[in-house]
Parts: sequence; C-alpha cells; structure tokens
Amino acid sequence: MDGKRRHKRIKMVLPLKIWTKDVSNHSVNELAHTLDITPFGARLGAIRNLLKMGETITIQYRQRRFQCRVVWVRQLEGSSEYQVGVEAIGGGETWGIELTENDRSAELVLS
Repeated sequence: MDGKRRHKRIKMVLPLKIWTKDVSNHSVNELAHTLDITPFGARLGAIRNLLKMGETITIQYRQRRFQCRVVWVRQLEGSSEYQVGVEAIGGGETWGIELTENDRSAELVLS
C-alpha cells in the first residue's frame, strides 16, 4: 500500500470484550475499548496482554462477535498498556454502525 488509508478513521470509543491466547496458549479475555474505528478495523486501547502482529483475536461489541487480525502493536510509554491496530477478517459486518462521512463529523445510525 502507498501509505494512504483505505477508510477514514472516525474517533469513537466503544466498549469491547476481547478473546486471545496468552504465551502458554490459554484463552484470555479482557475488557478494552476502541479509540477510533473504520468500517473494517479499529485502533484499540486499554490492552494489557501483549498481542503479536498477525495474531487473530475475537472482538465482541454489544451482541456482535467477529474475528480480527492484529496489524500493529504499540506499547504506551511508561505503561504496561498497549494500543493495537486491527482489521476484520473476511470483510463482513463489524460494528453494526453505519458510518457516513460528513464534512467534519460522522453520522451514526445504529442497526
């Protein structure tokens, strides 16, 4: 890719539950949240377990569950918290929110 995003990021904090595996391959779940979203991905915050690029995680937002691939991981300076970039696997429905870009804001229609 030439450094341009396919979709504009929209600042939005959504509460999530995330399932992944720890270093011993045991199932781990944790509460997290989005920092911003696109129709097919997000930047996540409040991640406490170190995730690896390419790893598949399961995300639950409200009653929706979907799988995502970790595309980048960044540890916050002076913290044990990580921010993580994810993209949905399969390109299907993710957030259940219709994201419509206006001049300066996004109109949200919950489905």
